[in-house]
Amino acid sequence: MTKVMVVDDDPDFVEIVSIILRKEGYEIDSAADGDAALTKMRASPPDIALLDVMMSTVLDGVNVSFAMSEDPQLKSVPIVMISSIPDSPNADQFPTDEYVPIAAWITKPAQPDHLLKTVKRLVS
Repeated sequence: MTKVMVVDDDPDFVEIVSIILRKEGYEIDSAADGDAALTKMRASPPDIALLDVMMSTVLDGVNVSFAMSEDPQLKSVPIVMISSIPDSPNADQFPTDEYVPIAAWITKPAQPDHLLKTVKRLVS
């Protein structure tokens, strides 16, 4: 079973994404911030990670993506950044002038079909 780590501080978003993915046979683990996510992923690496950008800090998800890319256990885990940051007052803080180690970007609200296609493509 493919394991998906959903990292977001919005419990409603985590629940909705979890329902969508479980219905398609994915195993779900979740965390509400970057530190908790890294701890869980280092203990049991997922097959893919879905990261929100803004959690405990404005760029918490971005920081997690960099930490994952530098961790031998996690650097091969595909990352999908899922965020509403383009529509937020903090959009100017997203690092557009540097490489962010992600495989895909989805803007919230995530459309179920697009989410499923993206996850399937990255874990196949």
